[in-house]
Amino acid sequence: MTPFPAEVLRIGPVVVSDTVVLSLILGVLLVVFGRLLFVSRRTRFAAEYVYETLEASVLGMTTVDARPLLPLVLTLWLFIGAANLVGLVPGLQSPTRDLSLAAALAVISFAAGHYYAFKRHRFAYLRQYIEPSLFLLPLNVLGEVSRTVALALRLFGNMLSASLTGAIMVYLAGFLIPVPLLVLGVLTSLVQAYIFGVLTLVFAAAALAAATPKRPSSEDARPEPKEKT
Repeated sequence: MTPFPAEVLRIGPVVVSDTVVLSLILGVLLVVFGRLLFVSRRTRFAAEYVYETLEASVLGMTTVDARPLLPLVLTLWLFIGAANLVGLVPGLQSPTRDLSLAAALAVISFAAGHYYAFKRHRFAYLRQYIEPSLFLLPLNVLGEVSRTVALALRLFGNMLSASLTGAIMVYLAGFLIPVPLLVLGVLTSLVQAYIFGVLTLVFAAAALAAATPKRPSSEDARPEPKEKT
């Protein structure tokens, strides 16, 4: 068992790694699990209650209308959390320890806010990259790219280190890994999923806020008093 992606299948020049296989299986299982929740009325009500609770929590984090981003953030929480927890199953490795998957999730996170901001404000949204000067365009673009790279490396680095630690412990102690280490692994997996989703929300909300024209405050709109003659 290796902490790095392993080749499962090769179709010509295309290499299918265990990351792709596990991600596909995990995605199918999550879809099936979601469908099963709506079979029973009791489980459907429980799922709706959890969704409404998470919705209120997400919307309370931003000052803009982030409702269009809610399904994406909740999906990232669910998928990344489940993918991280897969690494705790003996014989399996977390797909998120692969930089390619972490980079793909980061690109989705990067594109989400810009997509909704552009959809709402069209080409007026792009003005923020050239204000107050056109010379700031390269720096603004570099900032967006570096932020996306940092998001991918954060998830990749944390999960790869957790995978390496687990591999070392399995080599030293077999599968009799101490319970505290497993608890720490569960906590790390869930925290990393939560952080990724929150950062996605923050970046997207920042893009929406930057594209929203500022309204004059009540003090600015108040007419100046006339001088007495």
